[in-house]
Amino acid sequence: MGRVLIINSIRFILLIASQVFLLKNIGYYNLSIPYLYILFILLLPFGIPNVLLFLLAFLTGIIVDGFYDSMGLNAIACTVMAFVRILFISITVQRDGFDNEPEPSLEIMGFRWFVSYAVILTFFHHLILFSFETFRFSELGFTLLRVIMSTFFTVSLILIAEFSFFRKKIR
Repeated sequence: MGRVLIINSIRFILLIASQVFLLKNIGYYNLSIPYLYILFILLLPFGIPNVLLFLLAFLTGIIVDGFYDSMGLNAIACTVMAFVRILFISITVQRDGFDNEPEPSLEIMGFRWFVSYAVILTFFHHLILFSFETFRFSELGFTLLRVIMSTFFTVSLILIAEFSFFRKKIR
């Protein structure tokens, strides 16, 4: 339990710092904006209580909002992403498998499952974030383009980060 807390605390600090200090001003003409910090929520353990998951997602989003001056948009998007995470995991993962699979990482769950997991959760995060940011039906096409391109960019960074720490299983 203590090891998991330390690993997730270090992961949280590194991802928030890289988001705020490295990725904040990176983007492609405001169409594709990376949000690597959501990897923290993606990699939280399977057995985390839902209340704690929602609290951590909200706090992660509100901390990023503090640096981005976005008035709670990231907090809303992260909270919705936590809800979608609960639904996705309850549909795709067997309940009795939690002891053997402690966290939803690329190493443990496999490439296909992890990519679909990351794409779906990132898509919902970006959809909520950009929809509330724009908040106009007249810009629906532009908003959807931003969601798709940012999802692709963010998932690409997530996969690069996961492959950087990927260790081949010994069977």
